[in-house]
Amino acid sequence: MIGLLILLILSIYDISLGIKSLQSASFQILSMLKIVPPIFLLIGLLDVWVPRETMIKLMGKGSGALGILIAFLFGTFAAGPLVGAFPVAMIMLKKGARYANVIFFFLMIWASSKLPILFYQSTTMGLKFTIVSNITLILVYLIGSLVIEKSFSKKELDALYEHVEEMAK
Repeated sequence: MIGLLILLILSIYDISLGIKSLQSASFQILSMLKIVPPIFLLIGLLDVWVPRETMIKLMGKGSGALGILIAFLFGTFAAGPLVGAFPVAMIMLKKGARYANVIFFFLMIWASSKLPILFYQSTTMGLKFTIVSNITLILVYLIGSLVIEKSFSKKELDALYEHVEEMAK
């Protein structure tokens, strides 16, 4: 509603700018309509097809290096914008995945080390830069995610998981 009001005021001020803004907004809405349904489909499939016990085993508290590897692969092979990762992360948390694996490692890798980004980096800045920068990022993300998880008390983590359960209903 506020956006339409701003668009109306903009159009009164300068009709051509208002038309350009409307075209841009239409393009953005159509772009999001191409991205959002597959994300919701993925979330639904993840929620229905992956049992909680499996998620806990693969990415839960005791998953160790396997959980980190799965989070890394999920983030690296992800498609779409970062905004699509948050609902997926919520379902992963709901299913019992470890906080450090999901929120920090999975989301950070999704944001910075997806395959298209790696290909772009290597072609524009060179393979050596890509390897060094991404190994550095992965180490920083890994250490950071573990340190941040350790900074939460068990009570705070339990409250977080309860909140995720409530939101997922």
